[in-house]
Amino acid sequence: MLDHPSRVSSDNDIALQKFGVGQPVRRKEDDTLVRGKGTYTDDISLPGQAYAWIVRSTHAHGIIKGIDVEAARAMPGVLGVWTGKDLAAAGYNPFTVGLPMKNRDGSPLLQTNRLPLMTDKVRFVGDPVAFVVAETLAQARDAGEAVVVDIDPLPSVTSAEDAAKPGAPLLYDHIPGNVVLDYHAGDDAALDAAFARASHVTRLDIVNTRLAVVAMEPRAALASYDKKSQRFTIEIPTQGVAGNRTSLAKTLNVPNDKVHLRTHHVGGSFGMKNANYPEYICILHAARELGRAVKWTDERSTSFLSDSHGRAQDVHCELALAADGAFLGVRVRGFGNLGAYITGVAPLPLSLNIAKNINSVYRMPLIGVDIKCVLTNTTLMGAYRGAGRPEANYFMERLIDRAADEMGIDRLAMRKRNFIKPAQIPYAAANGLTYDSGDFPGVFSKAVEQADVAGFAKRRKESRKRGKLRGIAVGSYLEITAPPSAELGKIVFEADGTVRLITGTLDYGQGHATPFAQVLAAQLGVPFDAIKLTQGDSDIVHTGNGTGGSRSITASGAAIVASSKLVIEKGKQAAAYVLEASEGDMEFANGRFTIAGTDRGIGIMELAAKLRNSKMPEGVPSSLDVDHTVQGVPSTFPNGCHAAEVEVDPDTGNVQIVRYSGVNDFGTVVNPMIVAGQIHGGVAQGIGQALMECVTYDDNGQPVTGSFMDYALPRAGDIPSMTLGSHPSPATSNPLGTKGCGEAGCAGSLATIVNAVLDALSDEGVTSIDMPLTSEKVWRAIQDGRKAKKSA
Repeated sequence: MLDHPSRVSSDNDIALQKFGVGQPVRRKEDDTLVRGKGTYTDDISLPGQAYAWIVRSTHAHGIIKGIDVEAARAMPGVLGVWTGKDLAAAGYNPFTVGLPMKNRDGSPLLQTNRLPLMTDKVRFVGDPVAFVVAETLAQARDAGEAVVVDIDPLPSVTSAEDAAKPGAPLLYDHIPGNVVLDYHAGDDAALDAAFARASHVTRLDIVNTRLAVVAMEPRAALASYDKKSQRFTIEIPTQGVAGNRTSLAKTLNVPNDKVHLRTHHVGGSFGMKNANYPEYICILHAARELGRAVKWTDERSTSFLSDSHGRAQDVHCELALAADGAFLGVRVRGFGNLGAYITGVAPLPLSLNIAKNINSVYRMPLIGVDIKCVLTNTTLMGAYRGAGRPEANYFMERLIDRAADEMGIDRLAMRKRNFIKPAQIPYAAANGLTYDSGDFPGVFSKAVEQADVAGFAKRRKESRKRGKLRGIAVGSYLEITAPPSAELGKIVFEADGTVRLITGTLDYGQGHATPFAQVLAAQLGVPFDAIKLTQGDSDIVHTGNGTGGSRSITASGAAIVASSKLVIEKGKQAAAYVLEASEGDMEFANGRFTIAGTDRGIGIMELAAKLRNSKMPEGVPSSLDVDHTVQGVPSTFPNGCHAAEVEVDPDTGNVQIVRYSGVNDFGTVVNPMIVAGQIHGGVAQGIGQALMECVTYDDNGQPVTGSFMDYALPRAGDIPSMTLGSHPSPATSNPLGTKGCGEAGCAGSLATIVNAVLDALSDEGVTSIDMPLTSEKVWRAIQDGRKAKKSA
């Protein structure tokens, strides 16, 4: 018979006060990362590894007449040179889009079927056409430069609207007008009627600029192949190993279990690393052909060419209003730029996510979205932080400010008039979704007070004394987070006394290890410091949709809660045997199993050790380990209201953000410190897009912004101090009541910054301006506005 465990009370109550849900616990990984002890893909090497170099097209569009690799193949250290014909012969599948999206007429979207290396045409500057593997990187680079690619240039087109016009250069023979998806959402007849009876219609053309992702860590990969097991292994930075493993296996045309994918630390992704790329297939092919590991690391200059870009829309927006400013309907029509190929989720941010998010926090009876997703001779498009959510909120808030000015209604009053009220929740929105929680007027009122809107007039007067133009904007946002998908919650009690948590999301800067441990500690009472997180090995993480769409704490949190309940069930069975009691008499709280009505019990960690070190009879669990998958958690509706104040120097056009604040509703906040960090980062990226970031091409399709000399990113001095508040309404759709926060900073910042600049410029006759608000663009807008006022 087993000895009775001690009856010593635990310190779990004290531990949960320090490490429980809602506490600002410092991130577990910070010591490792801040001290430079992290492990990124380029840090990893294998014995005898070779190095790859990708040969890319220098033309935006053209017919491949021939590729001469003989000189390169004969150079010192070269182990192999491959072209598209070589890879085509290997039987790999093309990259495709798996989204079940439909055209207006009900037909499926058209596929570009991108190959790892092009065989017929090149379609953007940077298109990979060959690759070299050599003993050293320098040898691979030299040989790559010796590859001669004979391309017969064709006319190119870089604007989505221009590409859809009759007579534009066609990228594919099977895609008429370069239109991959003619997306439509909404009731046209009802919208036409609403606009016909409207007292006022506000119309606005908006350019949503193309952005380069420029994550801190460039993409990299290390591939190897085991001939005996016929199994590929690849180390790459991703946003989730299970989904990316499946995608790679599909392209390689092998079963999933023939691909082993590992991800270590990731230096940022923002959507860009959540897709598979041609370079990965190239080096996997070479590893199999050569019987050696092959490494590839991108350089920043080629990252600007080869990594997916974000945003890139040109739209015409319309808002119909009644005489009192009540919203009757909103329409968005225009073009989304897909670049030269579609892979991953590329059409989604440009179309469906606009329709889902344009409703925002307002009573909007009708919405209509018509977007043509168009191919151009530019770098392919992908998800970028928010992936359509910031864009939709930007369109809506720009429309509201313009409508208020045109109708002579106070901008804040117009918003108050149209908010969905708490009494109306659950609210069936025009986007087809039901908002389950939220106090949008309460968030707004708190944000207005926090921003000291009442004191703005005094601050504006003080700015004028210094010759500066000061503006303010207050804007709301609401995001629809990622739709339901299966998520893993695996809990393993290790022999060394740690608890291994395994889940299918993946941390690429969010700080998952800490809040996930806080949730697990709260559920099971296991020591916070004993919890270890595993997310980056596809042999261990068999299920999960990765991190994206602000889903991690909701999806993994639900999986942790569900798995913890299963641990407790097993624990009650085991504890009943250990304590010689009935399973029905067992209770669990604060990390201890106890017999009801007594002080006899056993801690969960002690019980796990006993099960591990003792032979249990039949019917008694031999461990507390659980491998469980939850089948999906509904989308949540994070929302908030941000306020920005800017000063503009009319002599130079320079914009400075002088005050920034926001109140957010993320439901249950597991770790407020990490949430604040996510908001800071999202706002910083919003500032970048609003004020300085923009990918541009010349008339020949050559990228003009190919380095940090040409592509500006915000620096520390460009980011203001932020005052953040919280007004939570816990979600009812998941057990923790959480709502995603990772992309909210972008959604809240774009419109508030641009609208604040427009407010500052309003006395100069400026009514519209497009991002990025560079000093030159702002200065020119001031000059044009002044000329228009004089001539009026």
